[in-house]
Formats: sequence, structure tokens, C-alpha cells
Amino acid sequence: MAAELSMILPRVLIVSRRTVRKNKFVNFVGEYHLDLIVNYGAVPVIVPRVSGVHMLLESFEPIHGVLLCEGEDIDPSLYEAELSGLSQEELEQIKNEHASDTAIDKEKDSIELGLAKLCLERNIPYLGICRGSQVLNVACGGTLYQDVEKELSKQCSEKLAHMDYDNYDGHRHVVKVLEDTPLHDWFKDSLEKERMEISVNSYHHQGVKKLAPRFVPMAFAPDGLIEGFYDPDTYNPEEGKFIMGLQFHPERMRKSDSDDFDYPGCPSAYQEFVKAVVAYQKKLNSSASVPKPLKIDQELEKKRKILLRSFSIAKNVYCSKGCNISGQESELKVGAEFLEANTALSIQQEKRLTQMGATVRSATAYIEKLKMNEGREKFARHVIEKMSIEQMSDLLSFYRMMAQICSEALDKKFHDLMVEDVSETDES
Repeated sequence: MAAELSMILPRVLIVSRRTVRKNKFVNFVGEYHLDLIVNYGAVPVIVPRVSGVHMLLESFEPIHGVLLCEGEDIDPSLYEAELSGLSQEELEQIKNEHASDTAIDKEKDSIELGLAKLCLERNIPYLGICRGSQVLNVACGGTLYQDVEKELSKQCSEKLAHMDYDNYDGHRHVVKVLEDTPLHDWFKDSLEKERMEISVNSYHHQGVKKLAPRFVPMAFAPDGLIEGFYDPDTYNPEEGKFIMGLQFHPERMRKSDSDDFDYPGCPSAYQEFVKAVVAYQKKLNSSASVPKPLKIDQELEKKRKILLRSFSIAKNVYCSKGCNISGQESELKVGAEFLEANTALSIQQEKRLTQMGATVRSATAYIEKLKMNEGREKFARHVIEKMSIEQMSDLLSFYRMMAQICSEALDKKFHDLMVEDVSETDES
């Protein structure tokens, strides 16, 4: 039964994070993510963060959805980091304060950006949590704050802690949810109409700076940081459409010493994401089940076109009884050989094709005759061009006289034939 389900349920790719345990690298994914994906009806497929995997993404097909979550800072060279305005001293301070996050992992960047772009190209459902939302924004041309606290403090007087190293799961800060967004639909029963706020868990020191144009914000922190966004043009879970990023962690928003969520809407992002994944799989399967047009062998198709071309030329010769087809002898020969080799035809077909075949086979001799006439004409033109006006005038008079003699001779022959016909009629 388990094997059957694994063949039926849609596949959601999740990229692991690498860390050191017992003096060696290990890969891991937060279990909350895996648990929610399984509970709502999909199979998580973990993509290991090992060297070279970014070249092997096609090996993970079929891909019905992608969930990207935690990880280190994205390589600043992948977006406009030089515009941050941070001094070298401030950058060094950030590295010291967030040592576990500022160690760039270029392989993970390549894997996740590759998957994000694949989702955008194919409209594969995508859910980005924390770093996953930043990857999505960068993949679409957006930029990031290299350090939210240091950069936003220069713009906003209100200082806000987006992470607490001593209270990983318990840390909360408020966000304002915007109306007419999926986030509002999920949390509407928990929102006070005047304030439209919920308290969220977050653990990050970077965030969206310039939001890519295709996205629309869903929530803001008090310091102005975008805490959630989505693409409204590709949001319809029932039809397999879902492209979204959340900077906060709804999967970790749970009551102390309990698996109960802070709000009923906390698991909705995963629920709607998996709904889109299931719909996308059905859409993919239905398109795959449609019989594909029979592919004609390229070599046979080439020969077919050559034959059609040969018959077309032969038809023109047959119908016009004298069109100029100089230079097409080799094409006519193909058709003649085909007709000679294929004799299993009906009487009517044989008669018709015999006529065409005779035309094709005699076309070469006809063309040779045309070439001879063309040669004679060129020679005559060459000779006449060297004549004087008097010589050309005499030649023209001669041909007119010859034409007159021929005309009189033809008239006499026609007259004699008519007299013979009348005599034979009288005798009978």
C-alpha cells in the first residue's frame, strides 16, 4: 500500500541544509515542514546539499511543488548588495554577530535558485519560508537588506528585533496583515479590524529590500520590512497555481509545550500549497495522458518532401507541355526512380502514373533540347550583334520573303487536301 501511495501522491522538493555534527557534514530539514507536507497529502523529496546537485535537478522529475526554507545568507553578489551603504566595519560586525548565517553556501544558492527559476518557468507551485522567500525575490530580480537592523535603523526610528538567539521558537513580533490577500483570508478570524495584526515567529537578520515587480506585499513589520508576498497572477490553489514567500515561520508558531498553533490560520500556507501541488500533479498527468502526435522519422520526412517536389515539377511539365525547368533534372530523376520501383498500383493509378512517369523520364531529353535551342539562340544573338545595320536589314528582308513563301506553300497544301476530300466524297 505504501509503495502504491508513493506512486500516486505528488512530490514536493525540499533542499536540505548542511551543518557539522561529530566533525563531519550532515544534511537536515526541519521536521515541522515535513510533517505538514505529509499531513496534507504530498510526499517530501529531500534534495541533498552536496556538490554538483545543482547540475542534476532534472533527475528529481517529476516535480509537483518546491518548498524552500531555512539556510545561510544568500551570496550578496547575486543581487545589488553594493547599494546597501554599509561600511566595511559594519559588514565585519554583522559577520561576527551572525557567524552561523553569514557563511555563504554557493552550492545551496545554485540549487535553490535553479529550482526557483524552474518553478517560475513552468508555474510549479512554490512556497518559500524565511530564506526561501528571499531566494524567490532574488530569482525574480529583487534585492535584500544585508542586515535589516543596521540598514532599516537608518530609515526608521522604530527598532525591531527580528531574531532572538536565546529564544529561537518563542520569539514573536507583530506584523500588519493587508486586506484582500491570501494571508488575510487565512488569519481573518484572528485579526482585530482596527489593528489587523498578528504576532509571528521570525529568525532572520536579512530580508526583502526591493520587492520584485511581479509580487504584491501581504504583511509588513512595524519597521517597514515586508514579511510576506505573493504573485496574484499565479495564485489559484484549486488550479495548481501558487507562488508565495513568507519571511516569518508559521510552522513554528505554536503554544508553549504544545503542538497547538497560535492561530487557526498558521498551517494554511502549507495546506493551500499542497492543494496547489495536488492540482498541478493532476494537470500534469492529464496532459501526459493525451496521445502525442506521431513523430515522423526526420529522414523519411525529408525523402517525402523531395518526392513531392519531383512530382510537382513533373505535373507542371505534363500540364504545360513546355515549361522552362532548366536546372531541375536531378529532382525529376528522383520521381522517375520512385515510379519505376513502386508497381503495386491499381489499373487507374498505373495508367495515370505511367503518363506522369513517361513525362518525368522524357523530361531530361526535353531539357537537353531546350538547352540546345538556348545555345543556338545565344550564338545567333552574338553573330547578329556584330552585323551592320544594312546587313541586319537584308537579313530581315530575307526572312520575311521566306515567311511569305512558306505561307503560300502551306495555303497550296491545304487547298490540295480539301480538293482530295471533296473528290473522295463525290465518288462515294
